[in-house]
Amino acid sequence: SKSACKALAAQHGVPTLPGYSGEDQSDARFAAEAERIGFPLMVKATAGGGGRGMRLAREAAELPGALASARAEALSSFGSDELLIERALLQPRHVEIQVFADAHGNCIHLGERDCSVQRRNQKIIEESPSPAVDAALRERMGACAVALALAAGYVGAGTVEFLLEGGEFYLMEMNTRLQVEHPVTEALTALDLVALQIAVARGEPLPIAQADVKLQGHAIEVRLCAEDAEFVPHTGRVDGLAWPPHASFSSSNGHTGLRIDHALEAGSEVTPHYDSMLAKLIVHAPTRAEALAKLSSALAQTAVSGLPTNRALLQACARHPVFASGQALVPFLATHGGELREAIAAAEAQALPLALAAWGANAASNWPNALPCNFLRASRLAVNGKTRELLWQELGGHELMLASGDLEARFFVQRVGKGNFQVRQIAEDGDPSALQRVSVLAGTVQVNGTEFAIQDRSFEPPERKAAAGSQHALLAPFNGKVVALHAAPGQTVKLGEPLVVIESMKLQHNISAPRDGVVGELRVTVGAQVAPKAVLLTFL
Repeated sequence: SKSACKALAAQHGVPTLPGYSGEDQSDARFAAEAERIGFPLMVKATAGGGGRGMRLAREAAELPGALASARAEALSSFGSDELLIERALLQPRHVEIQVFADAHGNCIHLGERDCSVQRRNQKIIEESPSPAVDAALRERMGACAVALALAAGYVGAGTVEFLLEGGEFYLMEMNTRLQVEHPVTEALTALDLVALQIAVARGEPLPIAQADVKLQGHAIEVRLCAEDAEFVPHTGRVDGLAWPPHASFSSSNGHTGLRIDHALEAGSEVTPHYDSMLAKLIVHAPTRAEALAKLSSALAQTAVSGLPTNRALLQACARHPVFASGQALVPFLATHGGELREAIAAAEAQALPLALAAWGANAASNWPNALPCNFLRASRLAVNGKTRELLWQELGGHELMLASGDLEARFFVQRVGKGNFQVRQIAEDGDPSALQRVSVLAGTVQVNGTEFAIQDRSFEPPERKAAAGSQHALLAPFNGKVVALHAAPGQTVKLGEPLVVIESMKLQHNISAPRDGVVGELRVTVGAQVAPKAVLLTFL
């Protein structure tokens, strides 16, 4: 309970933000308390975590909608619609302290993790130590975390989460469990936190004291999720996997400093009933700069084919100067998301010709021994979901000619193993560019970490295109459950107005009007499970 946690913290000198978490849960009481506290405010579910049931209200007019939305998500996620409000910090870091307590009155902390890179209030990158925490601040935050755990009589593994701004920190909540990001702490401490948690649960005393805790090097974890660059979750079948060589798949980092936690295999089905996270990549190195370099390399060698992932976005984050310099705050993705997507698009534009060349060589029978052909081959491809017409021709001598849209060029393509090629574009003056490594894996082509989902649609009928402006229905963009309807037959709606709320992969998503219009018929009810492209409602 966040409200009980804040009350206990206040009694033991742990800093908290001003707020309200009383029994009166009426909108009128929240409005009155909001005026006392001042805006901006954060509305939170008292019973849960993971970013669910949280809404920001920047001004009084936004508070009723934030309360209603947070209540609905809290009730759906945690079975309780009880809320609290507190002063919102707009430029904080999210820094948490890992604690361990046993049944014998001992409690220690294992340093901090910086979890500031988030989307939808959910973490996607975590690192330790935090670039903003020095030894003195770590001691202060750790002491507060331990004091809170001891005051609650807590036993087990837990995480005390703080917002950090301007050198001051404020309690958010305590997560009474081992968290997704615990491997970065394992990397720094060389402790197996799962084994330690089980030992404490058996009643054993902690085997180490606070003075024994040593933090070595720098560790970063990223969450590989089944979602696109707009954070929209996706379901589907995993067709193929490629992980970096020398990665460890156990709780020990081994000597490579690269660990991957996952349970994927070719043929795995990603459903809408769970979180979108597919895997965790954890790197450990002596310095933050070395850890970042190792992370970027590992992401470049990772591929999951069959459905979109956020791999390219994670790689763009790791390379962004704000994150690379240790300056990323909680609004990092909201502020720099456009730049990150532009960087991804630029990398894709540069890599696409090489990807198409490797695809053509892989599609050719017996490459590179295929005989020269006098005829152009025509193919229709779906490249990252968009149709592209391609003309290609085998020229012999490892060379291939491609024409697609603005592209018309010759390529040298050398096979260097099953699904792996070395590719370079041949300039008009005959001067070749540098060889680039390209991998083709079950519908995914990857060029130096930039990947494309490519499917051959040559033998399928062309898609019928709807006439411009003829959107007569609102369609579900993904699998999920309808949790709210904000439309009724005959209602006049505006472009972008939220009409349906769908919960998928533990997140709620507003499905908005694609144009101005009048609602015709509702085709779904609250609680209905919908598939992609299911008709939610029609327009007159």
